[in-house]
Amino acid sequence: MTRLIQPPEWAHHKAVWIGFPSHPELWGDDLEPARDEVVAFAAAVHAGGKGERVLLVAADEEAAEAARKLARFAEIVVQPFGDIWLRDTGVIMVGRHKARNFQFNGWGGKYDLPGDDDIGERLAIERGIDVTDCDWILEGGAIDGDGTGLVVTTEQCLLNRNRNSWLSREEIERRLHDDLGFTDVLWLGDGLLNDHTDGHVDNLARFVGPARLAIPEASDNDPNWMVYQRAAERARAFGHDLDLVRLPSPGRIIHDDDIVPASYMNFYIGNAAVVVPQYGAPNDEAAVAAIAELFPGRQAIGQRADHILTGGGSFHCISQQIPG
Repeated sequence: MTRLIQPPEWAHHKAVWIGFPSHPELWGDDLEPARDEVVAFAAAVHAGGKGERVLLVAADEEAAEAARKLARFAEIVVQPFGDIWLRDTGVIMVGRHKARNFQFNGWGGKYDLPGDDDIGERLAIERGIDVTDCDWILEGGAIDGDGTGLVVTTEQCLLNRNRNSWLSREEIERRLHDDLGFTDVLWLGDGLLNDHTDGHVDNLARFVGPARLAIPEASDNDPNWMVYQRAAERARAFGHDLDLVRLPSPGRIIHDDDIVPASYMNFYIGNAAVVVPQYGAPNDEAAVAAIAELFPGRQAIGQRADHILTGGGSFHCISQQIPG
């Protein structure tokens, strides 16, 4: 029997789901600018039809009408959800027509929003995708795979007692193998400071090729300098002929007097473009240039994500690709 495995993000996509900010009570004054940032991201991924099909997901008809006006290039999908973080609430594909649907508990019980627990299954069934339910909690942003069986994650998230307190490290590794085809797990420690996801790895470390892992290099006054250093140390000690690449960091980004988990690592790898979040930081352009070198067959594009970040994430967090 052929082993099913989550394809790497750089594999060809048939389409991508992207969450569209829909609830004024959640976004407040950031609603309209966040919508503009989401549409700009979606347009970069679509690339004038040269990229991939964009399925812009709105939670209600009001939001859908706004999306239609802003994104005429996209297909608008109306399905109720709590918020736009489809990387975590969506299914995880293990082939063109098969997906795994994991349980979701609002990132450890922090945000219990109606519709988030089954939005992924509803979206997949709507597309005729064969969905298999998995009886444990896993968010898509908590893992990143290289397509060969290697996956990276953080202990802060997957071993957190607010997720699967009844599972040991070894049992989680077995489930990652059984449900998603992963054969080797690189465990990093903690994620970024003030990340309400409990340290999702897609803000910290991303595979950019088979056995090739990118981790940030701390900038001046960087609140995550120790996190990056320890992650790099674990990656070097892992073996498996892992190639470690260091990328720039945005450094200390402040919003409403708080340090926010801004990261260039939350880029999205599309068919035609790699879209990199930007924050008006000194390393913005350097990050795009560094990522462009890693994906010579795609255009690296920097897009502002300040207002999306007020909700807690960025481009990778709001998207979930469909292989094709």
